[in-house]
Amino acid sequence: MAIRPILPITDPLLRQKSAEIETIDDSVRDLVSDMLETMQDADGAGLAAVQIGELRRILVADIPLDEPHASHKVFINPEIIWQSDEIQELEGEGCLSMPEIYFTVPRALEVKVRFTDLDAVTHEVHAEGFSAVCFQHEIDHLNGIRQIDHVSSLKRDKFLAKFRKYLRIDEYGQRLRRSA
Repeated sequence: MAIRPILPITDPLLRQKSAEIETIDDSVRDLVSDMLETMQDADGAGLAAVQIGELRRILVADIPLDEPHASHKVFINPEIIWQSDEIQELEGEGCLSMPEIYFTVPRALEVKVRFTDLDAVTHEVHAEGFSAVCFQHEIDHLNGIRQIDHVSSLKRDKFLAKFRKYLRIDEYGQRLRRSA
């Protein structure tokens, strides 16, 4: 297992759609181990493989699920197969690719997700509230949609400017120098 670097929200890879997993082999298991360790190290609730540079349809999450005794943390080829019409807007949705920047994104209150686990068994889970937000956020990543793509271009520019300041880079991608 290894902690891998998380790509910043400005990385072009995050705008690409991830490929389906056809075979669950040692490379998938190794990637999942790295993802779990990286997510835990970053104190995150979820992480998509693309966020560590892998265009593969895998997400890991540490979220409560409605199913009794559900202990799923690994979701291979996840897809939302149903979502409620009722919308929620949780304040402070964050992203490990954009640390320290939080804002509200309209999301379905409930979702049903179909996925495969590491034993190649297909499951369906129901999630609501924060867990539903987490699934929608991470599946968006797998589809090449960033959290900031859900806001107006004016707000997006504001959040990106704030993020560049957090990273200490200018609008041209150059490191800002620290003043004495």
